[in-house]
Amino acid sequence: MPRSPVILRALPALRRSVAEMRKENASIALVPTMGALHEGHIALVRLAKRRADRVVVSIFVNPAQFAPHEDFGSYPRTMKSDVAKLAAEGVDCIWNPNVTTMYPEGFATRISPEGPALAGLEDNIRPHFFAGVATVVGKLFTQVRPDFAIFGQKDYQQLQVVTQLSRDLDLGVKVVGLPTVRERDGLAMSSRNVYLTPEQRRAAPVLYATMRDVKARLRKNDDLRKAMHQGARRIEAAGFTVDYFEARHAQTLAPIKSRDEGPIRLLVAARIGSTRLIDNTAA
Repeated sequence: MPRSPVILRALPALRRSVAEMRKENASIALVPTMGALHEGHIALVRLAKRRADRVVVSIFVNPAQFAPHEDFGSYPRTMKSDVAKLAAEGVDCIWNPNVTTMYPEGFATRISPEGPALAGLEDNIRPHFFAGVATVVGKLFTQVRPDFAIFGQKDYQQLQVVTQLSRDLDLGVKVVGLPTVRERDGLAMSSRNVYLTPEQRRAAPVLYATMRDVKARLRKNDDLRKAMHQGARRIEAAGFTVDYFEARHAQTLAPIKSRDEGPIRLLVAARIGSTRLIDNTAA
């Protein structure tokens, strides 16, 4: 029978728990999540356990990163199932604050990131998003004070933003990225996949398949602009509306014009029905 993790909802209790871990000279890894956990999240937890002596998983659906028209109210919340999954993995602590704990009355300070947060990708579509992410991640880092924080590479721009955040603000947290966990057909695991109809789910793997095809073409020295244009058309033909399909410098996220301009990351965001999916891969 797995040991249930301690579930903490108040800051004094979290601080006491972290202090007890530190008394044992234990290293701590934090896995920030918004719940609705799937195998991708569990892979993050397993990496955290390899990196540190103790693992804290935060479950907090952060309203600051949702625009008014987005799915904050309907975002899946599956706390009972999430706790069972984390217990099976031997997680030490679940940090599950409510909104008023994270953003109490009078809260007036927000982090406004630049650099990779202004790359013209997610920030063009969701201009509010990275300020919300940076603010909540900054709070989580100062609340838990972990040695490591584990994020998935599926949200690649976000990974670059939080890495820069920790470095720029001297937070002392090593941000570790885990390669995207995928379904058998290549679809990146995401809590939003549950919104897909059966027909949309059959179409969804075209995102990764297209990126793999473009990657193969670029490695044969095909024209980058032509390959990207044809890739976007393939995604649209599968029933998606493309927000962006871009080849960017893997570290800076700056636009590139040819394969010679550095390591390449292909990034895509597209909508099918009411569901928006994102993905990326090295090229």
